[in-house]
Amino acid sequence: MTLDAAARDELEALLRWYVDMGVDIAVDAEPHDRFAEAAAAAAAPKPEASAEAPRRAPAGLAAPGLPGLAAPPLVGGAAALSAELAARSAREAAAEARDLDELKAVLEAFEGCSLKGTATRLAFSDGEPSGRVMAVGEAPGAEEDRQGRPFSGRSGQLLDRMLKAIGLDRSAVYVANVVPWRPPGNRTPTPQEVAICRPFIARQIELADPDFLLCLGGPAAQSLLGAKEGIMRLRGRWHDYDTGRRTVRALPMLHPAYLLRTPAHKKLAWADLRTLRKALDASA
Repeated sequence: MTLDAAARDELEALLRWYVDMGVDIAVDAEPHDRFAEAAAAAAAPKPEASAEAPRRAPAGLAAPGLPGLAAPPLVGGAAALSAELAARSAREAAAEARDLDELKAVLEAFEGCSLKGTATRLAFSDGEPSGRVMAVGEAPGAEEDRQGRPFSGRSGQLLDRMLKAIGLDRSAVYVANVVPWRPPGNRTPTPQEVAICRPFIARQIELADPDFLLCLGGPAAQSLLGAKEGIMRLRGRWHDYDTGRRTVRALPMLHPAYLLRTPAHKKLAWADLRTLRKALDASA
């Protein structure tokens, strides 16, 4: 079928709108009414439990290549786990990881977060784990999901330029996200998803043991610092963060993705970067 110029322009405009809304992949050839499917599933009669097969508590699943290290329980996939049980399983699994490689392996085996099923791959970390600075954002975007590396898209390129402005780069900075799997359509992670993933990022920070922690964006700052204020109130001043080994200085900053949308606020980010540079120099 050949489209005329007007129809082609209209189609291109529609596709651009889809991309702006976060739709960047087609998951099926036909549309599905997920609300109707969920209602039908809820109305369907529940199978009765067999007397010969009493319910049992889920058993731990051994993580491959890690003797004695148990990953969280599997009960028919993430949908069968309550958020509370999944978060408890995450805490237990994260605590058993002895180093960052083991923690990554635990996350690869973890089935307690539904985001794993929709993401392309785990975006665990990038940069230098032994660096004095660790930067943590909220969740991976489309490019990070494709590459399996946090901050590898446009926001990551801006972050690199920001760090370079104060003499840093990824050979001296370790980067990660609170949620290591991309939410569908780049939506905001739910509170339940954040609660499930929080033990892993907490353990990741503990194992990396940075001197300074950058909380990039309001969601990351609120999750890591337990704060209620928005990023505009949190940024620009130091906070204490307990890594489990010691207390380090944490600096909330505007997320690079926000700065791409609101470049007028780059001056605030520059002020925060100068604050970080002064702290690094003072503790050298």
